[in-house]
Amino acid sequence: MAITYKWIIKQLECYPQQNNKTNVVFRIHWIREATDGTHSAQVYGCQDVELEPNAPFTPYSDLKFEQVVSWVEKSLGTKKLTEQVAGLNAAIQAQITPPVIQLPLPWGNN
Repeated sequence: MAITYKWIIKQLECYPQQNNKTNVVFRIHWIREATDGTHSAQVYGCQDVELEPNAPFTPYSDLKFEQVVSWVEKSLGTKKLTEQVAGLNAAIQAQITPPVIQLPLPWGNN
């Protein structure tokens, strides 16, 4: 089955005031979840973001999930996002086909 990925935003940290703006997000706590329907894996992180002086400002109460995720993705960059997906895929594959197993002792538990 194909692996699907989902972002979960857990928390936003804000400066109460910055550059004449109110409640300016500077850190995003996130989880990226992957599942094949049976097995799942997660990676957690927090990403600092900066208020760009010339970018349009969205008031905190108007922020949308997709916008915040786009900040995380932009800040992480293509290379880190690719590594993240590879790590999640490897974690799921390790659940499907464990690289190490523990067998019972062949002589039993004496």
